[in-house]
Amino acid sequence: MRPGTHADADTMANKHHLATRPRGGGVLLSEVKVSENEPFEAALKRFNRKIQQDGILAEARRREHYEKPSVRRKKKEAAKRRKTARKNK
Repeated sequence: MRPGTHADADTMANKHHLATRPRGGGVLLSEVKVSENEPFEAALKRFNRKIQQDGILAEARRREHYEKPSVRRKKKEAAKRRKTARKNK
């Protein structure tokens, strides 16, 4: 196909669309159903426990500031070293 044709423009638009989509997919939602007789504090406690188990808070803290790929790599290597050091004790 010749460059500049309609099909080529569609391909370029699709590539741009794929490049601009956020990584990781969808939105994480935690839901807690509150019964009529349940106190608010108990429902809040269940909600906090659920988001802790789902890892949403940890993910939010991790994404709070941009981390360069080199820094991310160094942290990953350090965690690996710590894990092997703990294993060898």
